[in-house]
Amino acid sequence: MISQPSRHCTVELQALPSRIGQVRRIVSAQLRYWHLDPLIELAALGVTELLTNVHRHAEPDKMCTVEIELLRGALTVSVQDHDPRFPVVRDADPLATCGRGLAMVAAVSESWGVRPHGESGKVVWFTLTVPSPAVALSPLPVYGSAAALRAETPRHAPARSAVAG
Repeated sequence: MISQPSRHCTVELQALPSRIGQVRRIVSAQLRYWHLDPLIELAALGVTELLTNVHRHAEPDKMCTVEIELLRGALTVSVQDHDPRFPVVRDADPLATCGRGLAMVAAVSESWGVRPHGESGKVVWFTLTVPSPAVALSPLPVYGSAAALRAETPRHAPARSAVAG
């Protein structure tokens, strides 16, 4: 079930690898719809790590709810599951292939945390700061017209295609 009031989106799912990719696409599409494109990569990375933790560690089942909410200049992404055990952030080797998920979430987010949910569950969440509209919607800088760029290109240098090298 997906509900999408103006600045809130909830997705219920079983945290299986195939579903994790689908939720990444849902989160990305929702942020695009809200014009929050600069946050897509960070939110997708964070939700992937949280869902992977549910898939690997949650007991008694893999059912969970992903919620994204935009409120007062912050985007909050949370994952609620049915396992009351809180996750542990480990000091993982930088080259380790597992055990670094929460450390990555902590590194890319403004804040993160865990809270109990009822008697038999928890919510793991992180927040991302929403860029100001001037930053998020500003066009790329323009340094000159195409004609000016052609005029600045030395005549003796052969043009090179980016594809050709």
